[in-house]
Amino acid sequence: MTEIRTPRLLLRSWHDDDLVPMADINADPRVMRWIDDGSVRDLDHTAEAIERWEEEWDEEGFGLFAVELLASGELIGFTGLSVPEFLPEVMPAVAISWRLGSQFWDQGYASEAAHATLEFALQDRGLDLVISINRVGDTASENVIRKLGMVPERETVHPVYGYPLRVHAIDLSEFQA
Repeated sequence: MTEIRTPRLLLRSWHDDDLVPMADINADPRVMRWIDDGSVRDLDHTAEAIERWEEEWDEEGFGLFAVELLASGELIGFTGLSVPEFLPEVMPAVAISWRLGSQFWDQGYASEAAHATLEFALQDRGLDLVISINRVGDTASENVIRKLGMVPERETVHPVYGYPLRVHAIDLSEFQA
């Protein structure tokens, strides 16, 4: 698996000692507010999720990176690429996403990690297009999406939870790495 260094972050594979800090992030209602039905996740669910994320690397050649602060070695969340199978109308597609602990919000980490992920999608994986799917009203994610140069492509409804979603896209041939 690829490792990516940015000025402040290391995007890397998952380690066993990432489970507890990622579970803490998933247990924060502020973090989970805009994800699925807004429910927090426990340690077992987080372990299952990390296992699925690692499998996607093997199956697709991309996946979700663990994001670590270079200065401290602390896990702050994830960013990466995945196949958004939950939303069949956008398939085939590759989506970028991120989730950071709330103590790491408003410091530019999500944008820094996501920008590096788009470079990876273009330069290392040769993808032509990447989408981002966010819940309408999640202004923090919308801000990151705009900083990446992604543009709204369509609005739709989550097929399970029924709330409005906005799909953004970026043609990576136009992306300024």
